[in-house]
Amino acid sequence: MAVDILQVEDLRVWYQTPRGPVKAVDGVSFGVLPDERLGLVGESGSGKSTIALALMRLIRPPGTIKGGRVRLDGVDLLEVSEEHMRRLRLATIALVAQGAMNSLNPVVRVREQIVDAMRDHDERLSKQASNARVASLLDQVGLRAEVAERFPHELSGGMKQRVCIAIAICLRPKVILADEPTSALDVVVQRQVMETLRRVQEQLGASVVLVGHDMGLMAQFVHRLGVMYAGRLVEVSPVRDIFAEPLHPYTQLLIASLPSLEEKGKFQGIAGLPPSLLDRPTGCSFHPRCPFAMPRCSVEDPRLQEARPGRWVACHLYDAATTEANGAKAASTGANIEVA
Repeated sequence: MAVDILQVEDLRVWYQTPRGPVKAVDGVSFGVLPDERLGLVGESGSGKSTIALALMRLIRPPGTIKGGRVRLDGVDLLEVSEEHMRRLRLATIALVAQGAMNSLNPVVRVREQIVDAMRDHDERLSKQASNARVASLLDQVGLRAEVAERFPHELSGGMKQRVCIAIAICLRPKVILADEPTSALDVVVQRQVMETLRRVQEQLGASVVLVGHDMGLMAQFVHRLGVMYAGRLVEVSPVRDIFAEPLHPYTQLLIASLPSLEEKGKFQGIAGLPPSLLDRPTGCSFHPRCPFAMPRCSVEDPRLQEARPGRWVACHLYDAATTEANGAKAASTGANIEVA
């Protein structure tokens, strides 16, 4: 049986404010298998990007990692020294950040930015060897060798994002974190970038954690999907299962709000707004917006539990004492989306 290459246990990240701590990530646990693509999806402010930054140990004040474990290939990333973590970045775990233009130095040519990443990890190559390596990396992400001589502002958005992917894979990491890598790109370029990411991931045999809010993009790319709400995971399931039969009421409403090519109808949003992370509701954070809320939902905080084989959900509808009585309420609202 395959063992998770990345294990996240009870991760908690808080941002200190004059009014108190904002619990952006509050007790999140999940695992990622070798070669697996895991998606994290949710509304803005649900904690998705904070998880990616925490896994890279890039949380800066006023944010702090309050607790938890992040084991990558047996090493706890939250326990190692800052210098050790610096050397693990790119070599073992790499980040493709949101907004390629902000990730690239606008006054340095692409070649030097790739070479600097390798040089920072003691990859000492001759000029001829480094030129060949840069050309090979650019070819892996579908760019011509002459792109190495350009400045970032001379590239299109999709080309800049591919350069970021080339930098991320230059030391063959075991895990690639992609934080909304297709934001601000048109749909055609989005697909090209995601196909590039899929190709290099398969070539390296790496795992990918894709952070985003586009359910359609997730359906076409990931193997498993984690749904986040108010800093917590509320459902984790194989992507085919989650679209065919979503379990958590929030997931059901998310998928029901997606447009369909098969049926005409009115767009249905989710009533209400996500809660303030400064003043999270007692019990289940989703209960003020949930159409299936019970009295216990406002008092008891549901734990993430395996409701079905391989399917985890944090909802009282699936507790042993209430499953039979309330199972009919949690009916599926599937969506007609092509799943990879």
